[in-house]
Parts: sequence; C-alpha cells; structure tokens
Amino acid sequence: MAVDKLTTPTTKIDYRDTRLKGLVLRVMPSGTKSYYCEYARGKRVWLGRADVLGVSEARESARAILADFYRGIDPIEARKPKAVIPTYREFLDGDYAAWAKSNQKAHEQNLKRLATAFKTLLDRPLDKITGLDIERWRAVQVERGLSNQTINRDLASIKASFNRAVDWGLLIANPLAKIKKSRVDDCMKVRFLSEAEEPRLRAAIEAREERRRVERDSANRWRAERGYVLLPSLRDFVFTDHVKPLILLSMNTGCRRGELFDLTWSNVDLDRRILTVTGATAKSRRTRHIPLNREATAVLLNWRAQCEDTSGLVFVNEQGERFDRVNSSWRRLLKDAEITAFRWHDMRHHFASRLAMGGVDLNTIRELLGHSDYAMTLRYAHLAPEFKLKAVEVLDGARETARGGNNVVALVG
Repeated sequence: MAVDKLTTPTTKIDYRDTRLKGLVLRVMPSGTKSYYCEYARGKRVWLGRADVLGVSEARESARAILADFYRGIDPIEARKPKAVIPTYREFLDGDYAAWAKSNQKAHEQNLKRLATAFKTLLDRPLDKITGLDIERWRAVQVERGLSNQTINRDLASIKASFNRAVDWGLLIANPLAKIKKSRVDDCMKVRFLSEAEEPRLRAAIEAREERRRVERDSANRWRAERGYVLLPSLRDFVFTDHVKPLILLSMNTGCRRGELFDLTWSNVDLDRRILTVTGATAKSRRTRHIPLNREATAVLLNWRAQCEDTSGLVFVNEQGERFDRVNSSWRRLLKDAEITAFRWHDMRHHFASRLAMGGVDLNTIRELLGHSDYAMTLRYAHLAPEFKLKAVEVLDGARETARGGNNVVALVG
C-alpha cells in the first residue's frame, strides 16, 4: 500500500513492513506519518517523517541500525552526543594544571616535565593513548640512555595524571594502570661528603666569605677616595650573604633546598631549638619538627641578628622575595673545594648518612627527613655500624638457647 494513500485514523496506528522486519510506520490522528526501527521488543528509535524520508531510505536506515544492534551496539546509546575527549595537552593545560596548582607543591616542574617527557603524545586524545604507546616511549628513553630512576619518575607522573582523568569521568579506566616500573637497584649508592671532602667544602666557604669582605673593603676605599657614601662593611657581620647559612643549615637539618627557601621565622623556635617544616611547604605535605644542633642554632641566631626583617621569610633575595636558586655560587664552591658529582640535594643524604654512621636508628632518621615511605630510609641502613650486626647476632642467641645457655668460647693458646 502506498504510504501517501493511507487514511488518517482516529487513534495512532502502526504499520509493519513485510519486506524488512523491524521497520514500522506510525500514523497519528493528526495525519503525521513517521518511520521507526524496532530493534527489540518494546525498543525502537525514530528514523524520520514520511514526508521527507522515502520507504527505501527508511529501510536502509533501519537495516543499518539492526546490523549494529546484532553486533552489540545499542542504537539509543549510539545516538547520544559523545563527550569530547581532550587531548593530553589540553588536559595538562586545563583541568590537571588547576588541580596540580592546588595539590602539588612542585606543580610547575611536574607539568613541565610531563609536557617535555611525553611531547609525542600531547596532541592525542586521552582515550587514544594506550599502554603500548607508553612501552614504546620507554624503549626510546632506554635507547637515549636515560636511567631507570628517571624513567620510573616520569611513568609515575603520567599514570597519576590519568588517574585524575578517571576520577573526573573523562575516562572509564586508566589505560596505563598495568604499566610496571623499570627495575632499579634498590641499594643504589648514596652520595655524601667524605672525611676529606667536608673540610674542603667548609674551607671553600670560608675563603668565599673572606674574598667577599676583601672585595667590599676595596670598593669602600675606592668610594672614599671619590667622596661617595660607603657601603656597609661586611666585617661587621657574621655572614656576608645567604650562601654560608643555607649550606650549613642543609648539612645540619637535612632540609630540602625548597624547604629552606620557604622557611619563615615564625617556624624557627630558637629557645626550644626546633625548626618546623610545615605541611604546606614539605614535599610529603606532612609537618615535621627538626631539633637544632649547636651549629644550626648558632647559624640561625647570627643570621637573625643581621637580618633587617625577622617577621617573614628567613632567606630573601635582594628584592626581598623568596629565593628560587643558588646554583652559580654552589657550583663555584664545589669547584674551589675540588668536589665532583655532588648536588645540593646530596647534603640531605650527607645529613642522614652521618646520623646512620653515628648509630642513630633508622626510624628516627626517617622522621627527621620526613620520609613517608620507610623504604626511602633503608638506603642508609648499610651505613649503620650495628644495624646488620644486631640482626646476625640473633643466631648466636638461638644457638645458646638450644645448648642450654652454655657459653661457647674460642680458646687461643
């Protein structure tokens, strides 16, 4: 029967196509005729009005929908507008950057590292980045000569960023969840100053202090000869600038460089000899309290005495703002002291290593360093003189118990 010759009913009527099961024509009392595709009992989708869609076109549309349904595709879900998945670049620059700024202390460095390390993936949608892509990336990094520690750090960062995408509903699951870390030596060597290097570093620091005083004396003689206002004599101060106190505090507290840059006088209690690293400035986001030994206390007392402002940051640059680096001065000191392969952060290892060699238990060292993971502190275990000895002495106790407590003595004669 021709569609245009169907009469207008008093109630809606459905006509089923005899050539294609599932194609339905609905005629309404208003005269409106529409095609539907019924793909399951009680489930149908609208195809279009009969005045703009011919029978053959309706059959083709219905046939395509039925074919998709048999392949497991829900026609209704398929017709829903799909959420636009951002590229990794858009994700990093948008939602993730905003979250990182509120939740990560080193968010700028972290975002920059992600964009640099995974630049080949930046323009791909999040849902198009797979575990295989990351394994291929890893292979390239190994070929470039990157250490497994560096590769693992980057892997942890990108996996964490994808976890946020899952939390925010951009992805159903993290496609990188099963990516495993590269194997590393858990007992890697810890770099600290040797018995010969520490005196050389301290001597280089003192030489720098005297050099700066001599330079200021020379400058003031030049100014005096020309009638200029003299600069303050550096011989009136214990420290000529921030470098010496920063280094000595690093060696005696184990604070990270950024923690010292963020340190405020309100978190320095010289009466009780306690320095507090607040959770807001600590890498672990946990507040810790560090007792000050005699040298650290003297450094802070003398530094406070020569500071103009003791209400804000302990260390500020010439503009009165927070420091962000001390690289040039540090590199010259290392050169003068003839010390190689030693970073500023290694002074934190130096602090912990000296404690371990002095017999301080590892849990105390962990608390002083602010490690959230005990495994991080275990790298200093081999330096503790009695740590492993006490462990193997358990065997002696077991043997003595088995022998009834008889003493075993090695006779020499």
